[in-house]
Amino acid sequence: MSKMLITHGVVDVANWLKSEHKQERAGAIGSMGGSGVQDFVAEDGSANVAVSVNVEDVALVMTTLASPPPELLGAMEKHGVLPPFTVYIEK
Repeated sequence: MSKMLITHGVVDVANWLKSEHKQERAGAIGSMGGSGVQDFVAEDGSANVAVSVNVEDVALVMTTLASPPPELLGAMEKHGVLPPFTVYIEK
């Protein structure tokens, strides 16, 4: 199991933080083998956010983020996610 931190921008932080979006995000990450999803927002008030997650297969998550399937892409758009993603892996 690896710990992963993914950062990116969003259109609207309040929209991204909606409880239904948190649930969808956890479900989407869970479908990639992720668990323990935690959301973070930038202290400086900017529209930058981060998600930490425990993952079984880092390569699967990286591949999925590089080319999201239609259902994930739709959720990302609804949540206001703005690529690019910066991914950190616990070592």
